[in-house]
Amino acid sequence: MTTHSHASVPTPHAITEVAFHRSELGVILSLYGRMVAAGEWRDYGISCLKHVAIFSVFRRTAEHPLYRIEKRPELRNRQGQYAVIGMDGQILKRGHDLKTVLRVLERKLIRAVD
Repeated sequence: MTTHSHASVPTPHAITEVAFHRSELGVILSLYGRMVAAGEWRDYGISCLKHVAIFSVFRRTAEHPLYRIEKRPELRNRQGQYAVIGMDGQILKRGHDLKTVLRVLERKLIRAVD
């Protein structure tokens, strides 16, 4: 039995946009589901752009996002590729580990349940 390895050669057009990996979306959607159940969040949107992937969270569909969860791979070796950004554009938390960065929103869930 022979196994064939197909190594793809990256072309300049291969990487056109940043996206969340399935495992990253699992972590984000787990938090999202808990926030929806708590009545805090109602809708979300995902944007995959050239330098950033954004998961936007809304309380109502037709408004500005409450929070943006961003993935910026170019910051991977500096302050971290993940960030949670508030409605006012302020970075609430940035880091290398998505679960750690999302804890800033987990605290809001605990307050909502109290």
